[in-house]
Amino acid sequence: MEKLTFSRYRLSAIATLSTAYTLISPKFAFAHVKWFCAFDVASQPRFLKDVLTSDFGELGAVSVALLLLGAALERTGLGEALLRALDRTTTLLRESSEIVIRALLGAFFVALWTKGGIILTPELTTNVEGISWLQLAIAAGLIWRSTMILSALGMLALYAIGIASDGLFHMLDYPIFVGLAIYIGSAGLGRRLFGLRPLDIMRWAAAITMMWASVEKWAYPQWTFPLFTNNPAMTMGLDREFFMVAAGMVEFALAFGLACTPLVRRVAATILCGMFVSAITGFGKIDAIGHTPIIAVMLAIMADDARVALRSPVWYPAYFTGAVFGFLAAYYGLHAAWFGTLIGLST
Repeated sequence: MEKLTFSRYRLSAIATLSTAYTLISPKFAFAHVKWFCAFDVASQPRFLKDVLTSDFGELGAVSVALLLLGAALERTGLGEALLRALDRTTTLLRESSEIVIRALLGAFFVALWTKGGIILTPELTTNVEGISWLQLAIAAGLIWRSTMILSALGMLALYAIGIASDGLFHMLDYPIFVGLAIYIGSAGLGRRLFGLRPLDIMRWAAAITMMWASVEKWAYPQWTFPLFTNNPAMTMGLDREFFMVAAGMVEFALAFGLACTPLVRRVAATILCGMFVSAITGFGKIDAIGHTPIIAVMLAIMADDARVALRSPVWYPAYFTGAVFGFLAAYYGLHAAWFGTLIGLST
Protein backbone atom coordinates (compact mmCIF):
# COMPACT_ATOMS: atom_id res chain seq x y z
CA MET A 1 0.00 0.00 0.00
CA GLU A 2 2.86 2.38 0.85
CA LYS A 3 4.49 1.78 -2.53
CA LEU A 4 1.19 2.37 -4.35
CA THR A 5 0.61 5.61 -2.44
CA PHE A 6 4.09 6.86 -3.29
CA SER A 7 3.57 5.99 -6.97
CA ARG A 8 0.35 7.97 -7.04
CA TYR A 9 2.15 10.86 -5.38
CA ARG A 10 4.84 10.84 -8.02
CA LEU A 11 2.32 10.83 -10.85
CA SER A 12 0.34 13.67 -9.35
CA ALA A 13 3.58 15.58 -8.82
CA ILE A 14 4.36 15.66 -12.53
CA ALA A 15 0.79 16.63 -13.38
CA THR A 16 1.12 19.76 -11.26
CA LEU A 17 4.84 20.46 -11.63
CA SER A 18 4.59 22.85 -14.59
CA THR A 19 1.96 24.93 -12.80
CA ALA A 20 4.00 24.92 -9.61
CA TYR A 21 6.98 26.36 -11.46
CA THR A 22 5.04 29.52 -12.23
CA LEU A 23 2.79 29.81 -9.17
CA ILE A 24 4.74 28.73 -6.09
CA SER A 25 7.81 30.95 -6.26
CA PRO A 26 10.00 32.48 -8.99
CA LYS A 27 13.15 30.91 -7.54
CA PHE A 28 11.81 27.42 -8.37
CA ALA A 29 11.91 28.10 -12.12
CA PHE A 30 14.67 26.48 -14.12
CA ALA A 31 17.61 28.41 -15.50
CA HIS A 32 19.90 27.01 -18.15
CA VAL A 33 22.33 24.95 -16.05
CA LYS A 34 25.37 25.67 -18.26
CA TRP A 35 25.16 29.33 -17.30
CA PHE A 36 25.54 28.66 -13.57
CA CYS A 37 27.20 25.27 -12.98
CA ALA A 38 30.32 23.47 -14.08
CA PHE A 39 29.80 21.19 -17.08
CA ASP A 40 31.78 19.11 -19.55
CA VAL A 41 30.03 18.57 -22.86
CA ALA A 42 32.49 15.83 -23.87
CA SER A 43 32.07 13.75 -20.69
CA GLN A 44 30.26 10.42 -20.57
CA PRO A 45 26.47 10.92 -20.32
CA ARG A 46 24.40 8.70 -18.05
CA PHE A 47 23.83 5.35 -19.75
CA LEU A 48 20.53 5.08 -21.60
CA LYS A 49 19.59 1.99 -19.61
CA ASP A 50 19.74 4.19 -16.50
CA VAL A 51 17.67 6.93 -18.15
CA LEU A 52 14.86 4.68 -19.39
CA THR A 53 13.50 3.78 -15.96
CA SER A 54 9.97 3.10 -14.79
CA ASP A 55 9.77 6.71 -13.57
CA PHE A 56 10.65 7.87 -17.07
CA GLY A 57 7.89 5.74 -18.61
CA GLU A 58 5.25 6.79 -16.07
CA LEU A 59 6.05 10.46 -16.47
CA GLY A 60 5.95 10.14 -20.24
CA ALA A 61 2.53 8.48 -20.05
CA VAL A 62 1.19 11.31 -17.88
CA SER A 63 2.59 13.87 -20.32
CA VAL A 64 0.82 12.19 -23.25
CA ALA A 65 -2.43 12.06 -21.27
CA LEU A 66 -2.24 15.79 -20.53
CA LEU A 67 -1.51 16.62 -24.19
CA LEU A 68 -4.48 14.51 -25.29
CA LEU A 69 -6.68 16.15 -22.67
CA GLY A 70 -5.74 19.58 -23.95
CA ALA A 71 -6.40 18.59 -27.56
CA ALA A 72 -9.76 17.03 -26.61
CA LEU A 73 -10.74 20.16 -24.70
CA GLU A 74 -10.00 22.25 -27.76
CA ARG A 75 -12.69 20.40 -29.72
CA THR A 76 -15.36 21.38 -27.22
CA GLY A 77 -17.28 24.60 -26.84
CA LEU A 78 -15.15 25.45 -23.82
CA GLY A 79 -11.99 25.04 -25.85
CA GLU A 80 -13.29 27.32 -28.58
CA ALA A 81 -14.29 29.87 -25.94
CA LEU A 82 -10.79 29.74 -24.47
CA LEU A 83 -9.27 30.32 -27.90
CA ARG A 84 -11.53 33.31 -28.49
CA ALA A 85 -10.58 34.68 -25.07
CA LEU A 86 -6.90 34.26 -25.92
CA ASP A 87 -7.48 36.00 -29.24
CA ARG A 88 -9.11 38.96 -27.51
CA THR A 89 -6.56 39.32 -24.72
CA THR A 90 -3.55 39.08 -27.06
CA THR A 91 -4.84 41.31 -29.87
CA LEU A 92 -2.38 44.13 -29.20
CA LEU A 93 0.51 41.72 -28.80
CA ARG A 94 -0.46 39.89 -32.01
CA GLU A 95 -0.60 43.10 -34.01
CA SER A 96 2.82 44.15 -32.75
CA SER A 97 4.54 40.76 -32.31
CA GLU A 98 7.19 41.49 -34.94
CA ILE A 99 8.02 44.80 -33.27
CA VAL A 100 8.19 43.08 -29.87
CA ILE A 101 10.59 40.47 -31.22
CA ARG A 102 12.77 43.10 -32.87
CA ALA A 103 12.79 45.23 -29.71
CA LEU A 104 13.65 42.36 -27.37
CA LEU A 105 16.30 41.01 -29.72
CA GLY A 106 17.75 44.51 -30.05
CA ALA A 107 17.89 44.80 -26.25
CA PHE A 108 19.49 41.35 -26.08
CA PHE A 109 22.29 42.24 -28.49
CA VAL A 110 22.87 45.62 -26.84
CA ALA A 111 23.20 43.77 -23.51
CA LEU A 112 25.76 41.39 -25.06
CA TRP A 113 27.65 44.37 -26.48
CA THR A 114 27.63 46.11 -23.09
CA LYS A 115 28.69 42.99 -21.20
CA GLY A 116 31.36 41.99 -23.71
CA GLY A 117 33.15 38.66 -24.03
CA ILE A 118 30.01 36.69 -24.98
CA ILE A 119 29.16 35.22 -28.39
CA LEU A 120 25.46 34.36 -28.03
CA THR A 121 24.81 32.91 -24.57
CA PRO A 122 26.61 33.38 -21.23
CA GLU A 123 28.75 30.24 -21.42
CA LEU A 124 29.90 30.95 -25.00
CA THR A 125 32.77 33.30 -24.19
CA THR A 126 35.25 35.03 -26.48
CA ASN A 127 38.25 37.36 -26.36
CA VAL A 128 37.59 38.77 -29.84
CA GLU A 129 36.53 42.38 -29.28
CA GLY A 130 35.12 42.73 -32.79
CA ILE A 131 32.29 40.35 -31.90
CA SER A 132 30.83 42.96 -29.53
CA TRP A 133 30.68 45.49 -32.35
CA LEU A 134 28.98 42.94 -34.60
CA GLN A 135 26.36 42.51 -31.86
CA LEU A 136 25.79 46.26 -31.73
CA ALA A 137 25.46 46.34 -35.53
CA ILE A 138 22.88 43.54 -35.37
CA ALA A 139 20.87 45.53 -32.81
CA ALA A 140 21.03 48.65 -35.00
CA GLY A 141 19.97 46.70 -38.08
CA LEU A 142 16.78 45.61 -36.33
CA ILE A 143 15.55 49.23 -36.26
CA TRP A 144 14.88 49.46 -40.01
CA ARG A 145 13.12 46.86 -42.11
CA SER A 146 15.53 47.35 -44.99
CA THR A 147 18.49 46.30 -42.80
CA MET A 148 16.83 43.39 -40.99
CA ILE A 149 18.33 40.94 -43.48
CA LEU A 150 21.79 42.17 -42.48
CA SER A 151 20.95 41.55 -38.82
CA ALA A 152 19.78 38.05 -39.75
CA LEU A 153 23.07 37.35 -41.52
CA GLY A 154 24.94 38.72 -38.50
CA MET A 155 23.07 36.32 -36.21
CA LEU A 156 23.96 33.40 -38.45
CA ALA A 157 27.58 34.59 -38.42
CA LEU A 158 27.59 34.57 -34.61
CA TYR A 159 26.14 31.04 -34.64
CA ALA A 160 28.95 29.97 -36.98
CA ILE A 161 31.50 31.63 -34.68
CA GLY A 162 29.99 29.66 -31.80
CA ILE A 163 30.49 26.44 -33.75
CA ALA A 164 34.12 27.34 -34.46
CA SER A 165 34.71 28.28 -30.82
CA ASP A 166 32.78 25.64 -28.85
CA GLY A 167 32.00 22.94 -31.39
CA LEU A 168 28.94 21.95 -33.37
CA PHE A 169 27.61 19.60 -30.70
CA HIS A 170 27.52 22.38 -28.11
CA MET A 171 25.75 24.70 -30.54
CA LEU A 172 23.03 22.10 -31.08
CA ASP A 173 21.71 23.56 -27.82
CA TYR A 174 20.70 26.72 -29.66
CA PRO A 175 18.91 26.20 -33.01
CA ILE A 176 16.50 28.87 -31.79
CA PHE A 177 19.00 31.48 -32.99
CA VAL A 178 18.85 30.02 -36.50
CA GLY A 179 15.05 30.14 -36.33
CA LEU A 180 15.14 33.74 -35.14
CA ALA A 181 17.56 34.68 -37.93
CA ILE A 182 15.23 33.14 -40.51
CA TYR A 183 12.27 34.98 -38.96
CA ILE A 184 14.08 38.34 -38.98
CA GLY A 185 15.41 37.87 -42.51
CA SER A 186 12.07 36.70 -43.91
CA ALA A 187 10.19 39.53 -42.18
CA GLY A 188 12.65 42.08 -43.52
CA LEU A 189 12.31 40.78 -47.07
CA GLY A 190 8.55 40.24 -46.75
CA ARG A 191 8.89 36.66 -47.98
CA ARG A 192 8.19 33.14 -46.80
CA LEU A 193 10.82 30.42 -46.80
CA PHE A 194 9.59 27.45 -48.86
CA GLY A 195 6.05 28.68 -48.33
CA LEU A 196 6.31 28.40 -44.53
CA ARG A 197 5.33 31.21 -42.18
CA PRO A 198 8.44 32.68 -40.52
CA LEU A 199 6.68 32.38 -37.15
CA ASP A 200 6.17 28.64 -37.66
CA ILE A 201 9.86 28.15 -38.48
CA MET A 202 10.79 30.08 -35.34
CA ARG A 203 8.25 28.08 -33.30
CA TRP A 204 9.68 24.75 -34.43
CA ALA A 205 13.23 25.98 -33.77
CA ALA A 206 12.21 26.88 -30.20
CA ALA A 207 10.56 23.48 -29.73
CA ILE A 208 13.66 21.65 -30.97
CA THR A 209 15.90 23.76 -28.72
CA MET A 210 13.95 22.88 -25.59
CA MET A 211 13.46 19.20 -26.43
CA TRP A 212 17.22 18.90 -26.91
CA ALA A 213 17.78 20.67 -23.57
CA SER A 214 15.40 18.19 -21.92
CA VAL A 215 17.56 15.26 -23.01
CA GLU A 216 20.54 16.97 -21.37
CA LYS A 217 18.66 17.01 -18.05
CA TRP A 218 18.30 13.23 -18.34
CA ALA A 219 21.84 12.63 -19.60
CA TYR A 220 23.61 14.91 -17.11
CA PRO A 221 21.39 15.42 -14.04
CA GLN A 222 24.51 15.82 -11.89
CA TRP A 223 25.27 19.18 -13.50
CA THR A 224 22.23 20.64 -11.72
CA PHE A 225 22.81 19.05 -8.30
CA PRO A 226 24.98 21.97 -7.04
CA LEU A 227 21.97 24.25 -7.52
CA PHE A 228 19.94 21.95 -5.27
CA THR A 229 22.65 22.12 -2.62
CA ASN A 230 22.40 25.91 -2.51
CA ASN A 231 18.63 26.01 -3.10
CA PRO A 232 17.14 22.79 -1.66
CA ALA A 233 13.57 24.10 -2.03
CA MET A 234 13.95 23.82 -5.82
CA THR A 235 13.20 20.10 -5.67
CA MET A 236 9.83 20.75 -3.98
CA GLY A 237 10.58 17.94 -1.50
CA LEU A 238 11.09 15.34 -4.22
CA ASP A 239 14.11 13.08 -4.60
CA ARG A 240 16.61 14.99 -6.75
CA GLU A 241 17.04 12.13 -9.23
CA PHE A 242 13.28 11.87 -9.72
CA PHE A 243 12.99 15.65 -9.89
CA MET A 244 15.45 15.85 -12.80
CA VAL A 245 13.57 13.16 -14.73
CA ALA A 246 10.31 15.03 -14.06
CA ALA A 247 11.77 18.44 -14.92
CA GLY A 248 13.10 17.10 -18.21
CA MET A 249 9.75 15.50 -19.05
CA VAL A 250 7.83 18.69 -18.20
CA GLU A 251 10.12 20.73 -20.45
CA PHE A 252 9.95 18.14 -23.23
CA ALA A 253 6.14 17.93 -23.08
CA LEU A 254 5.72 21.70 -23.11
CA ALA A 255 8.18 22.01 -25.99
CA PHE A 256 6.33 19.27 -27.88
CA GLY A 257 3.13 21.17 -27.14
CA LEU A 258 4.46 24.06 -29.24
CA ALA A 259 3.94 21.82 -32.28
CA CYS A 260 0.41 20.76 -31.35
CA THR A 261 -3.08 22.21 -31.77
CA PRO A 262 -3.52 26.01 -31.39
CA LEU A 263 -4.86 25.97 -27.84
CA VAL A 264 -2.27 23.47 -26.60
CA ARG A 265 0.67 25.34 -28.10
CA ARG A 266 -0.54 28.74 -26.86
CA VAL A 267 -1.03 27.39 -23.33
CA ALA A 268 2.39 25.69 -23.51
CA ALA A 269 3.97 28.96 -24.65
CA THR A 270 2.26 30.82 -21.81
CA ILE A 271 3.58 28.36 -19.19
CA LEU A 272 7.07 28.40 -20.69
CA CYS A 273 7.10 32.18 -20.81
CA GLY A 274 6.11 32.26 -17.15
CA MET A 275 8.91 29.84 -16.28
CA PHE A 276 11.56 31.86 -18.10
CA VAL A 277 10.41 35.21 -16.73
CA SER A 278 10.17 33.91 -13.15
CA ALA A 279 13.68 32.43 -13.41
CA ILE A 280 15.07 35.95 -13.77
CA THR A 281 14.14 36.77 -10.18
CA GLY A 282 15.94 33.72 -8.85
CA PHE A 283 19.00 33.77 -11.10
CA GLY A 284 19.49 37.43 -11.97
CA LYS A 285 20.87 39.42 -14.86
CA ILE A 286 22.66 36.56 -16.60
CA ASP A 287 19.43 34.63 -16.86
CA ALA A 288 17.59 37.75 -18.04
CA ILE A 289 20.06 38.25 -20.87
CA GLY A 290 20.20 34.58 -21.86
CA HIS A 291 16.45 34.00 -21.93
CA THR A 292 15.36 37.23 -23.64
CA PRO A 293 15.28 35.72 -27.17
CA ILE A 294 13.17 32.71 -26.16
CA ILE A 295 10.81 34.91 -24.13
CA ALA A 296 10.26 36.96 -27.29
CA VAL A 297 9.41 33.78 -29.23
CA MET A 298 7.00 32.57 -26.53
CA LEU A 299 5.16 35.91 -26.56
CA ALA A 300 4.70 35.65 -30.33
CA ILE A 301 3.36 32.09 -30.07
CA MET A 302 0.99 33.07 -27.26
CA ALA A 303 -0.55 35.73 -29.53
CA ASP A 304 -0.61 33.70 -32.75
CA ASP A 305 -4.21 33.04 -33.83
CA ALA A 306 -3.40 30.82 -36.82
CA ARG A 307 -5.01 27.40 -36.81
CA VAL A 308 -1.94 25.58 -38.16
CA ALA A 309 -1.46 22.38 -36.17
CA LEU A 310 0.17 18.97 -36.03
CA ARG A 311 -2.06 16.30 -37.55
CA SER A 312 -4.98 14.66 -35.73
CA PRO A 313 -4.45 14.49 -31.95
CA VAL A 314 -5.20 10.76 -32.04
CA TRP A 315 -1.63 10.33 -33.25
CA TYR A 316 -0.10 12.38 -30.42
CA PRO A 317 0.99 9.32 -28.38
CA ALA A 318 2.91 7.99 -31.38
CA TYR A 319 4.33 11.42 -32.23
CA PHE A 320 5.37 12.11 -28.64
CA THR A 321 6.95 8.67 -28.17
CA GLY A 322 8.75 9.04 -31.50
CA ALA A 323 9.99 12.50 -30.52
CA VAL A 324 11.29 11.34 -27.12
CA PHE A 325 13.17 8.37 -28.51
CA GLY A 326 14.22 10.27 -31.62
CA PHE A 327 15.86 13.01 -29.57
CA LEU A 328 17.44 10.48 -27.22
CA ALA A 329 18.85 8.57 -30.20
CA ALA A 330 20.10 11.75 -31.86
CA TYR A 331 21.74 13.08 -28.68
CA TYR A 332 23.42 9.84 -27.66
CA GLY A 333 24.31 8.82 -31.21
CA LEU A 334 25.89 12.16 -32.11
CA HIS A 335 27.64 12.35 -28.74
CA ALA A 336 29.15 8.91 -29.26
CA ALA A 337 30.23 9.85 -32.79
CA TRP A 338 31.79 13.17 -31.70
CA PHE A 339 33.39 12.25 -28.40
CA GLY A 340 33.65 8.46 -28.47
CA THR A 341 31.41 7.98 -25.45
CA LEU A 342 29.27 4.91 -24.75
CA ILE A 343 25.51 4.75 -25.27
CA GLY A 344 24.96 2.07 -22.63
CA LEU A 345 21.61 0.80 -23.83
CA SER A 346 22.19 -2.71 -22.49
CA THR A 347 24.08 -4.17 -19.56
